[in-house]
Amino acid sequence: MVLMGHMKDRLEEFQGLVGSLQREYPGEIAGFMNFMKAAEGGPSLSAKEKEIISVALAVAAQCEWCIAFHVSSAVALGATRGEVMEAGFVAVVMHGGPALTYLKPLVDAANEFCPVGGRPAR
Repeated sequence: MVLMGHMKDRLEEFQGLVGSLQREYPGEIAGFMNFMKAAEGGPSLSAKEKEIISVALAVAAQCEWCIAFHVSSAVALGATRGEVMEAGFVAVVMHGGPALTYLKPLVDAANEFCPVGGRPAR
């Protein structure tokens, strides 16, 4: 049984890791952040659409920290619970049974980050 707050804990763990790495390895993290900014900077997809894609990739990669980060980011950009869950199911189509098991942390993240009724928080 997962207690509410589990995915928020994962998000805090990830943010703490990045902060620590930025202090200890500033060049490496700056290089990654610059690459990420360039890779995500194209004009054809909205930031929300890119985060929804990242939700699917996080499920396929079987990364709870990635799921927490990208669900939180997608919701902050206006994604609904339905959009988040559809992305998870697309990951299952492409990645199979192992991705299906990671719908559990996706549901946990959706429960924690998506407001009741599926509307994004304002």
